[in-house]
Amino acid sequence: MQIEETSLPGVLVFTPKRFGDERGWFSEVFRDDLFRAAAGDVGFVQDNHSLSRPVGTVRGLHFQRHPTAQGKLIRCVAGAVLDVAVDIRVGSPTFGRHVAVELSAETGRQLWVPVGFAHGFCTLVPDTEVVYKVTAPYSAADDGGILWDDPALGIAWPVTGETALLSDKDRRQPRLADLAPVFTYAPA
Repeated sequence: MQIEETSLPGVLVFTPKRFGDERGWFSEVFRDDLFRAAAGDVGFVQDNHSLSRPVGTVRGLHFQRHPTAQGKLIRCVAGAVLDVAVDIRVGSPTFGRHVAVELSAETGRQLWVPVGFAHGFCTLVPDTEVVYKVTAPYSAADDGGILWDDPALGIAWPVTGETALLSDKDRRQPRLADLAPVFTYAPA
């Protein structure tokens, strides 16, 4: 398992090794001991799976507030996405900054997005499926988000506001500057 740090401390890229032959390949996509050694004492309680049919589908930028704040390990099992994490921890040296990583079924790369970050993605090919492990169950009462195309974030999405396919909820999310504090940075 290859583990890469990103420009946002705590946000990691995991690339499982693939062992192939004429039949195809085998890959160990998750190992608790290796994950915890890199990301900390984190346990997963729920797996989610989404299908986005059209190219340019944007889901996010989402987070959950305490007490059900979620860390997410995201993997694309069909197609490809531009996957984005945004630091929304007040007082963080990287507050408001983001990382964008292409995840695809072809590469098997995975993105770890810890608690304190908003997460979203945009599909790059039709019929894209994303699977992600989360550290807390979904809670509608704690659900939150920020506007996916907030200019202050500077995310180079592969779509525009006119071409992106979004839920009504995601079109109405607040800009980061208008978001009440949700998470507070605590140095390690």
